[in-house]
Amino acid sequence: MPTQQSEPLPLGDTIQRYGLVSRILHWSMAALLLWQFLGMGLKLTLGRTPLVSFFTGSHQMVGTVLFVLILARVIWTIANRRHRPAHGDGLLGLAARAGHMALYLVMLIVPAAAILRAYGSERVFAPFGFQIFPAQQPEIGWMVGIGDALHGELGWLMLALIAGHVVMVGLHQAMWRDGTLQRMAGRPRG
Repeated sequence: MPTQQSEPLPLGDTIQRYGLVSRILHWSMAALLLWQFLGMGLKLTLGRTPLVSFFTGSHQMVGTVLFVLILARVIWTIANRRHRPAHGDGLLGLAARAGHMALYLVMLIVPAAAILRAYGSERVFAPFGFQIFPAQQPEIGWMVGIGDALHGELGWLMLALIAGHVVMVGLHQAMWRDGTLQRMAGRPRG
């Protein structure tokens, strides 16, 4: 029996599936966000322990990488917007577009709030050992205040949006069997 060869995955998105760049951005961000939320969840439940420090000690570095990936993903999404798989029509399609827009917006605001806080802080911002922002003397209170108010709270909102995203993918896979998961994770249907 001859084996069916699949065509190579394109770099860009098509109307049938997401391309290699979108997949790399999506899954690398998913892994890094999982790391961030695991660390923060452990911090809330266990307090400050060596295990928690293992995860939270990289929070600033991982967050910085995430911000760069998020910016790249937004730019890539805009550049590919006419070539991506459709979210569908009707109320469900509108809900899917609104959910994705909310997720993108929160993914941008959460690290931006942390960067605003870092810029206004009395501490040097050097996530990889080289200084990005100097320490502010005195601290710029409104920047730190906005960062403190938004970063953590909207981070948990982001987790809720991500959970909703995962649940909806599960519904598409289990109930509607419309190939939604395959468009980002595997071969296209048909």
